[in-house]
Amino acid sequence: MRNLSVLVSGAGIAGPALAYWLHRYGCTVTVVERAAAPRPGGQAVDFKGRTHRTVLERMGVWEEIQAHRTGASDVVFVDEHGTRRAVMSGDFTGGDVEILRGDLAEILYRRSAGSCEYVFGDSITGLTETADGVHATFEHGPARTFDLVFGADGMHSRVRRLAFGPERDFVRHLGHYYCVAGASPWSDSATPRERATAYGYNAPGRLAISGGSKAQQLYLFAAPELEYARDDVDAQRRIVAERYAGLGWEVPRMLAELAEFDDVYLDSMGQVRMDRYSAGRVTLVGDAAYGNTLGGFGTGLAVVGAYVIAGELALADGDHTAAFARYDEIMRRYAKIAGNSNAGRFLAPTTAFGIRLRNWFLESRLFSLMTKYGDNAANDIELRDYAALLAAR
Repeated sequence: MRNLSVLVSGAGIAGPALAYWLHRYGCTVTVVERAAAPRPGGQAVDFKGRTHRTVLERMGVWEEIQAHRTGASDVVFVDEHGTRRAVMSGDFTGGDVEILRGDLAEILYRRSAGSCEYVFGDSITGLTETADGVHATFEHGPARTFDLVFGADGMHSRVRRLAFGPERDFVRHLGHYYCVAGASPWSDSATPRERATAYGYNAPGRLAISGGSKAQQLYLFAAPELEYARDDVDAQRRIVAERYAGLGWEVPRMLAELAEFDDVYLDSMGQVRMDRYSAGRVTLVGDAAYGNTLGGFGTGLAVVGAYVIAGELALADGDHTAAFARYDEIMRRYAKIAGNSNAGRFLAPTTAFGIRLRNWFLESRLFSLMTKYGDNAANDIELRDYAALLAAR
């Protein structure tokens, strides 16, 4: 493939994975990330099935991911007295291999940092397409022109807003918010851990999960769209404290610890809906294109999508029009695995009856069938071996 200069926005999961593949096929890659460095911590993410493993093996990171995997966590749902009501198996939530998001991001970053330019602490402010490329302006750095631009900058993608339109046109609010706070119980070790247990307590429209004192916390609650600054941690703590005030079980202890945690992340739960992922010389990858918060497939979709778009671009010898069209076709079909699922509605039902129904479902054979369906859907793609196809030419 001819040497293309490409700009990737976002250094989370999709961005570094895409950077790796684009450089491998001959592109000159610049990755811009508004954070000052790769972001540590975050909740655990997972991969499942032969498709995800194949892509990670072709990247050469499968063994390193295995070395940093966490133990799968069963979530035991309890009432306010701590009595067990249902269990959500770690086999469902943890896939074949589970790893902290920050550890995965660091692995992918190291895999591409030596061959790609990374610019931290900056972000794109404008994109203007010309006949020969895309003129990009930045919050801090000088303007530059690239052959292609890729938005791998998450659910609230700035690239999507600049190239396609406002977020409200493409992201559906699912009626819930989630908050992750505190260090994971596995974050201090790179060795695999035994199966762990976390405990979840529901009140109508609210769920609080904790692995114990000082362990990572997860809050999930029903709410209309809220007004707050996404970088204001104090405001996020206040929102959670107000929503969970007066609840029993371990919630008072959790809220007291929440006030001490620095690593607090609150965001709305949303689902991206797009008719196409590409516009001219700009295309979207990962959550920016097909995100569904806590839907269970986002990380796998991100690494598969990065693999597919880079491979199709290489097969098309840099013809972005043909490659983007093929990418749209492949990923629109595969991304249906994220579907119309709403993890908020499932995990934090808004009525007492809904909570009881969810608990019954978790203990039923139907839940096992749903788990099997998810495993099958994760492999529902004809994954091409782009390196072999290119070598055979």
